[in-house]
Amino acid sequence: MGMIQIAATDGAGRFDCLVAMPKAQPAGAVVLIQEIFGINSAMHALSEWVAGMGFIALTPDLFWRQQPNVVLEPDQGQAQWEQAFAFMNGFDQEKGLADIAATIAHGRSMAGSNGKTGTMGFCLGGRMAFKAATGTGSDCNVSYYGVMLDALVAEKPAFRGPLLLHIAEKDKFVPPEAQAKILEGVQGNPRVAAHVYPGVDHAFARMGGHSWDGRAATIANGRTAEFLVKYLG
Repeated sequence: MGMIQIAATDGAGRFDCLVAMPKAQPAGAVVLIQEIFGINSAMHALSEWVAGMGFIALTPDLFWRQQPNVVLEPDQGQAQWEQAFAFMNGFDQEKGLADIAATIAHGRSMAGSNGKTGTMGFCLGGRMAFKAATGTGSDCNVSYYGVMLDALVAEKPAFRGPLLLHIAEKDKFVPPEAQAKILEGVQGNPRVAAHVYPGVDHAFARMGGHSWDGRAATIANGRTAEFLVKYLG
């Protein structure tokens, strides 16, 4: 596992990207899209998990335009959360989506790739994975407890790539009325599969976190693995 740099398409510079390679190649690539805490220990663990499944894991530094290499840990106190929300509020989502698209392009062309690249995001990253499904040419997209998806669904977007949604029933950041709008908005769309996990809160799949739920995470991760194999090989 190591860092590479990818050029931003708007000429603003180059951003860091964590890379973990699988044992067998060529392989499909997965662009992992961070929570609001930067490329922290959870993202490193996810990179290892994705590489262990046989995919190239690419995790771009999405907050680099504000501050390069942000690393915050949600279980280390309120100050970490306050910094994380400040970075989220300062994040330009359209420029971030362009950086994700640049990472997707890199994943397709890098040595060891089979030419297929998908996205997988969590929280803010889950929202960006949704946007990647409508705004990039990614081969597939996975959104774990994405935030503010009801607003995106209201725009009646056209999905360019398949999307898998994991929704936490008790998500404190996505209330029941928002969940209802999301489910209604994607119902019947052949490119979207949505699953609601009963009784679990936001970040239920973050191992070791305060909302970790082993059963829901195992089910969601199994669905994710099958989805990635189907579309990325």
